[in-house]
Amino acid sequence: MADAAVQVGALRYSATSSYTRLVFDTSAPVSEHQLAMLRNPDRLIIDVTNGVLNSALPQAPANNPTVRGVRAGMRDSAHLRLVVDLKQAVKVRSYVASEGRAGHQLVVDLYTGDSVPAPQPSEPVARQSPRSPVAMPASFSRPVSPERPAPVSEGVAGSTGLKPPAKQEKDKSALRDVVVAIDAGHGGDDPGAHGSLGTEEKHVALAIARRLEAMINQQPGMRPVMIRNGDYYVGLRERIQKARKHKADLFVSIHADAYVNDDVQGSSVFTLSEKGATSEAAKWLAERENAADLVGGVKLNDKDNVLASVLLDLSQTATQEASQEVAGTVLRELSRSSNLHHRQVQRAGFAVLKSPDIPSVLVETAFISNPEEERKLNDASHQDQIARSIFQGIRNYFVQRAPPGTHLAAQ
Repeated sequence: MADAAVQVGALRYSATSSYTRLVFDTSAPVSEHQLAMLRNPDRLIIDVTNGVLNSALPQAPANNPTVRGVRAGMRDSAHLRLVVDLKQAVKVRSYVASEGRAGHQLVVDLYTGDSVPAPQPSEPVARQSPRSPVAMPASFSRPVSPERPAPVSEGVAGSTGLKPPAKQEKDKSALRDVVVAIDAGHGGDDPGAHGSLGTEEKHVALAIARRLEAMINQQPGMRPVMIRNGDYYVGLRERIQKARKHKADLFVSIHADAYVNDDVQGSSVFTLSEKGATSEAAKWLAERENAADLVGGVKLNDKDNVLASVLLDLSQTATQEASQEVAGTVLRELSRSSNLHHRQVQRAGFAVLKSPDIPSVLVETAFISNPEEERKLNDASHQDQIARSIFQGIRNYFVQRAPPGTHLAAQ
């Protein structure tokens, strides 16, 4: 970061019946900042050019009617990203202020009513043009697909058009179940790894997947979708497409590992590597002209290169963060009942993890090449134990991060 970077420090909140004000103290006037409003869940993105955070940001009081929380991280070496998680749809006005010896501020007003005061001549408003692909550092409640940044006028980001969550929860008929796509690895002509006793990975993966399906079926507010439910082959891309078709909130792929050394053992949980995400983004952007429905229903083929890239990056970043979080909860549950090969979540470029808008994890349940673990993988009670650990990890995640508009969120 250059010496001339604008230091963003203290944050103060104030609220009235019609709006909440966020005042960020800065070491110098903010020369440029951009706003983008995203939906499902509602959140405001503030990108500060040549900015850097120099202290932790305080969170809003619990009774604040508008703000759930504020997060920050570096978008790249020269841009600070602030993410304001919202409790309801808002309209936004922002400007740069100076109070003499009191210093400089970036002021953001979040309006919940229909009217927004016009900016004063001394209140320069944010530019609305998003820049290059970026990364959001903290966890999302659930990365439902990003929408186009809301229409703006006079620097005011338009209303998202969504009802506040409280109103959504009152209409129980509009609520839906959380959908978990369960992917039993391999199948058909692709048996996967083999054990010394002749056990094939495809059969073990399907057996555990079916047990997981039964557990999710018993959980109110959750619904499973089996990517394959028999001994047949499903292409890797087709698996992602099927999950998207069913509007899955999570994709879980189940496998059994193998290694030349039959002493190696233990479970592992994987999410997509950064390299895998980068190559996938390039692929989607290159093919967006021929794709009718990309990021969670948002079409990219009518967007310019910058906007398409930003929308895809926002979705990928949020998806990877959620994937990492749910993978951590699954790994913790597996550690209670199984040996772990890796005690930390691993990253790899598995094709089935590359959906840009569905959190995706891959579970290597055990090493089928290890005779003792092969025996356990064939044992019904052990299969049930593995499935229950995965289920409990998934349930624990969604209890904390239920997608808006679901029965779990309403509970």
